[in-house]
Amino acid sequence: MDAISYLRLDIQWGHELLERVMGDATQAQADWAPPGRANPLGATYAHALTSEDVIVHRFMSGRDPLFESRWKGRTGISEPKFGSEFEWARRVRADLPAAREYAQAVYTATDQYLASLQPPDLDRILDLSALGFGERTIAWALSALVIAHLNNMIGEAAVLKGIQGAKGYPW
Repeated sequence: MDAISYLRLDIQWGHELLERVMGDATQAQADWAPPGRANPLGATYAHALTSEDVIVHRFMSGRDPLFESRWKGRTGISEPKFGSEFEWARRVRADLPAAREYAQAVYTATDQYLASLQPPDLDRILDLSALGFGERTIAWALSALVIAHLNNMIGEAAVLKGIQGAKGYPW
C-alpha cells in the first residue's frame, strides 16, 4: 500500500470513530460544561471539525476553510474558528445535527484533497510557523495535525461522555 492510500484509510477511520463516539450524544451532553479546565463535548467536536477544515484547506490547499466559504453560516457551530481557547470552548455551541452535516462536508473535502495528491506532494514544505511548528512537510501535517489530533479529540469526546454517565467508545 502506498503512503497516500494509508493516510486516507487512517483519516477515514478517525472520521468513522469520531462519528461513532458522537452518534448517540445528546444536545444536553454536548452543552454540559465539565468542572475544571476541560472543554465541553460540543466544543471538542467543533474544534475537531474546524481544525481539520483549516489545516486541509488553508494550510495545505491555500483556500478558505469550508466554514468561511461554502458552509458559512451553516456549520451548526456558533463560532467556527481555528483554535480552542478556554473562553471560546465555554461559549461556543454546536448544534449536533447541523454540525454532523458540516462534518460530512469536511470529511469529503479532506478525502478529495488526499485523492488529488501524488507521492511527491507529501514532501512539499508548509510554513507552519504561525502555529509554532516551523516548516514541516504535508506528510507530517497530515500525521500530526490531522490524524493524531483527530484521535486525541476522539479520546476527549469519549471521556466527556463517560463522565456524564454515557457510553464513550462504541464498544
